[in-house]
Amino acid sequence: MTIPFSGSYSLDDVQFLLKPMAMQDTPVHIKEALIQSGKKHYSQMLTHESLPPEHYLPLFYQAMDLNQQRMAGHLLVLAERILATRPHGITLVSLARAGTPVGVLLKHVLKRHFNTEARHYSISILRDVGIDQNALRRILQNHAPESLVFVDGWTGKGVIARQLAASLQAFAVTDGVTIPAELYVLTDLSGSAAVAACSEDYLIPSCILNATVSGLVSRSVYDPNTAAPADFHGCVYYRQFEQHDLSRYFIDTMLACVDHVRQECASDFEIGSHDRLQLQSVSQALLSWISERYGVKQHNYIKPGIGEATRVLLRREAQVLILQDSDCEATRHLRWLAESRSIPIDIVADLPYRAVALIKEMQ
Repeated sequence: MTIPFSGSYSLDDVQFLLKPMAMQDTPVHIKEALIQSGKKHYSQMLTHESLPPEHYLPLFYQAMDLNQQRMAGHLLVLAERILATRPHGITLVSLARAGTPVGVLLKHVLKRHFNTEARHYSISILRDVGIDQNALRRILQNHAPESLVFVDGWTGKGVIARQLAASLQAFAVTDGVTIPAELYVLTDLSGSAAVAACSEDYLIPSCILNATVSGLVSRSVYDPNTAAPADFHGCVYYRQFEQHDLSRYFIDTMLACVDHVRQECASDFEIGSHDRLQLQSVSQALLSWISERYGVKQHNYIKPGIGEATRVLLRREAQVLILQDSDCEATRHLRWLAESRSIPIDIVADLPYRAVALIKEMQ
């Protein structure tokens, strides 16, 4: 079994239950063709990351200025909800990789502001593959099943929430252990999270960057043809980016902001209603409209919300970027990415989210 590691975070922040490994670089256009032809699953390939371009990095700092206070308030709300639902102990299990910075922050927020200790692990979950069962088994060696809290940054269409539920149902059958299939997120666009601080499509600053804000760890990978039965899912550790890593900066800056919000304006972030049925209805209506309007054959090619749209423009071949507003501060980085790659931008004023990206269907 792989020894856990912490990436560029401290050992106290997180244990990644992932196996660092070397991966062949698969260029985006080749990866897209292999995925869409069914020859390979996306989890079997990785396009190696580059450092953010010089003109893109300032957009991250602008995103911090724009939304760090909002995110700080939502971290406090989410921490309170975790305490309310896990009164007998908390084990944070973030879903690598968007959930990892959120999990690190929640661990510190729980300790600093609620005097509650929590261990934090980050593990892999992959669409159609499922959660890493070996990682779950490792966690359950030391923690009660009912203490686990699965953390992610946001929901898009709810695919990961459904995958989590299906994976844990299968785990209960294979291992005889029942774990609450509840996903905790900062913002729940699709009404698929059990607990969320809000349902607003806002710019979570960490979504702008890849490994350099996530402990220098790639998204998770898994190839059943090469993985040993006891292996964790894999990842690439980008050691060569250490001089440019912003993971610790992000955590320290956000925690200072949480301290300020807690002291000065915590009442501005009271928990609002979380009408999951209404959110699910909006999500389904959007998917149906886009499928018809743009002739999209599979909902997998539709990525709603700022976070999901950012992933598409950073890692996939995009067909079009759809925005609610042509001059919104929250989507400035998306416009930069689209324009730099000559991706068309459509403006749809009544879009229910700030942004939606469509993956290009390969012929």
